[in-house]
Amino acid sequence: MSLRTGHTGLNVTDLDRSLAFYRDVLGFTLLAEGKEDGRRHAFLGDGDGDSDEPVLTLWQQAQESYDGDRAGLHHLAFTADSVERVRAYETALRAAGVRFAHEGVVAHREGSASGGIFFHDPDGTRLEISVPDGAEGTPAPHATAPTCGFF
Repeated sequence: MSLRTGHTGLNVTDLDRSLAFYRDVLGFTLLAEGKEDGRRHAFLGDGDGDSDEPVLTLWQQAQESYDGDRAGLHHLAFTADSVERVRAYETALRAAGVRFAHEGVVAHREGSASGGIFFHDPDGTRLEISVPDGAEGTPAPHATAPTCGFF
């Protein structure tokens, strides 16, 4: 089988607020936007400007914030190219008043080289920005369970 993730679509309660977060704080590029009442949406690219393929789509269809107790999306994970870049995102996110699940960069599990930051978007959707290595020596919030599984 050769399937891979194409793009991720998120239901949001307020497209303007979510678009500002994903574009202005996380650096995604706005590719297209639908402004028709009852059908508001945005297609976002990866921010490098080299592709017009959507990576993330936002759909203003939700009436309530994200609920981690319901079946469906657990969290959305992004990969950065260095732990320094993860820390730069952390600084920008803190400046934007974002709520974090853990303090600073944390390991994916005890003794792991991989790790990242875990936080919530304006609707409470759980997000992760991590690296496959560079997080050596950072704490793991859970001794026996993957960090990305429980936040």
